[in-house]
Amino acid sequence: MEVFKIEILNPKAMQLIKRMQDLNLIKILDDKVTALQAYLKKPRKYTASAPSLEEIAVMVDEVRTKRYAKR
Repeated sequence: MEVFKIEILNPKAMQLIKRMQDLNLIKILDDKVTALQAYLKKPRKYTASAPSLEEIAVMVDEVRTKRYAKR
């Protein structure tokens, strides 16, 4: 199995990719979480303890709640 990372330039290409997935020719991987994890590893290597993804999600939710409560 080979893994490629591609950038879709034309929206019609995404339709073709989804059709190939429906035919079980390819599998679309969602690497957004892994990109976030890679981003979080950089500052974590300088500290002894770092917050988990769940703790970060709670902090983000609190900030968003405060921000949107003002509107």
